Amino acid sequence: MIYLELFITFFQIGLFGFGGGYAMLSMIQGEVVTSHNWLSSAEFTDIVAISQMTPGPIGINSATYVGYTAAINAGYSHAWGILGSITATFAVVLPSFILMIAISKFFLKYQKHPMVEAVFKGLRPAVVGLLAAAALVLMTAENFGSYQTDKYQFIVSIIIFLIAFIGTRKFKVSPILMIALCGLAGWILY
Repeated sequence: MIYLELFITFFQIGLFGFGGGYAMLSMIQGEVVTSHNWLSSAEFTDIVAISQMTPGPIGINSATYVGYTAAINAGYSHAWGILGSITATFAVVLPSFILMIAISKFFLKYQKHPMVEAVFKGLRPAVVGLLAAAALVLMTAENFGSYQTDKYQFIVSIIIFLIAFIGTRKFKVSPILMIALCGLAGWILY
């Protein structure tokens, strides 16, 4: 049954998705596109874009959209798709809720302990690695086009990518404004 599979998959993602939603993206993509084939790579890319544009954490938004789309793609109705959304969202949040309750007292009491500090020194580069993996997951032909098949789309995509990267990094342009401007550029140029 897809709901049990959604629950188990997103519970595991929530349990091991250190670093927040962006770090979870590569895990989500690996599970829902590669392992379970619930979504195509293009559908996953669209879900990530929608998740970034809607309010809330990207990991939770992605779980919500994936749960719905996976249930619909499995042949269930709209109402059952909503149950898929609820299942995936609940499952991805549950581990964090349980872990935060379990370790909050421990962490507050021992946060300055050398062993705890050492663990966090090891986790920080891992989180950066997970974020980099998420960025690489999204650098696909669905997002940039292919230089061999459509040079115009590929070049325009690279230019939009660079403008968004430089604009947000160097000029501190609001990500919301950048998303709107890039969407407008895509609408005009494509």
